[in-house]
Amino acid sequence: MDSARWTRAGIGLAAGATLGIVLYAIGQAWPMAGAVGFIAAHLVYALVTRSQTGEWGALRVSAGLIAFAAATYVGIIAFGNFSDPNAVDPTTYANTKAANSWALILTVAMVIGVVVTYGLELIQTGRLASLAGQFGTRTYLLMAVGIGVNVILGQAVASALKIPIYLDSIGTILVGVLCGPIAGAITGGLGNILWSYVIPPPFQYQPAAAFAITAVAIGIIAGLLGRAGFLRPRPNRSTGVLLIGGAVTVGLVGGLAWAASQAYTKIFETEISLFPDPANVAAVFVVLGWLALGLVVLAVLGLFALLLVRRDLTAAYVVVAGVLTGIVAALISAPIAAGVFGGVTASGTDFLVAAFRQAGLDVEAATTGQGLISDPIDKVTTFFTVYLILAALATRFKARFPQGEMVLEEASA
Repeated sequence: MDSARWTRAGIGLAAGATLGIVLYAIGQAWPMAGAVGFIAAHLVYALVTRSQTGEWGALRVSAGLIAFAAATYVGIIAFGNFSDPNAVDPTTYANTKAANSWALILTVAMVIGVVVTYGLELIQTGRLASLAGQFGTRTYLLMAVGIGVNVILGQAVASALKIPIYLDSIGTILVGVLCGPIAGAITGGLGNILWSYVIPPPFQYQPAAAFAITAVAIGIIAGLLGRAGFLRPRPNRSTGVLLIGGAVTVGLVGGLAWAASQAYTKIFETEISLFPDPANVAAVFVVLGWLALGLVVLAVLGLFALLLVRRDLTAAYVVVAGVLTGIVAALISAPIAAGVFGGVTASGTDFLVAAFRQAGLDVEAATTGQGLISDPIDKVTTFFTVYLILAALATRFKARFPQGEMVLEEASA
């Protein structure tokens, strides 16, 4: 991204953050204040972009965001069936009616937002150039594989392991990086809906559809980061550059791990259950649970191996991408988990919710705190797993995807 675009983004971010803070200061709930601030930030960015470059694309996206927000608001006020939020189903750990209402409202709102965005493009230009090249046989096949990976590993972690990660977005991020933000968004959102209503037990998890919007956001971010070359290998970097990258990597990974362990051991006064229990978990999830745990260990070791052995600066890029994506995912999913699920989702992150609740926070603040710890850890692990997958693929194979050129090795400095 060129310096002019960074400047425009900074102007938009400053305007949106200011508005969001003001709304929160005068008593608006932080999810609403944050949403309005985000839309305002993008609108300001789009207006500045239009005035400087004459491009309409960003403004069309802003129109879609506004349409999405309006449809969501109307849906919640007029049609949402949000019964007692404390009436948690003992089987799914969710208020089924509220979860289904939330999933339906957000899905319809997302469709409206997409129709507005691309409808305006079609009216203005007579074609959908922004989608051209993102979809083809390879993209569709990779999307199908990505959805399968999301569901299998996500359900395995939720069922067999009690650790503050999910591993349910590997496929989403892989598709986003290789094929673009729209393909990544569809993979994430459609995967969650299928996971809830189509895929049979034992891999079915009905409340997952309520988090479809989070999966969509993850796919979009992954696509944009892939387009920016975040996962492009950068081997054989100088010692000075690697020291800076290593400091970033150690600081972020170490800080996140420390925060998670402190929240658990000091407040809950027990240990994290790292290993699946064969006596209480189905055999298929025991096997998959060990696989998921292996991915976590591999991610931690691999990050430092990249820096020390291959002298690959991308290790730092992976950590930054994971933390950024995790923070966004946490802020989006926290209100859903608090309002619809009461903060309980039957996963290993529940201990963090309980810890924050015991520390005196309300359920909304507790789920936000949980997400801001667990989501970045999960997304760092996920991004590195995707990076390993990309490294194992042949260069010619990767180059055939819409954004494949952006994951090919960068020349040594």
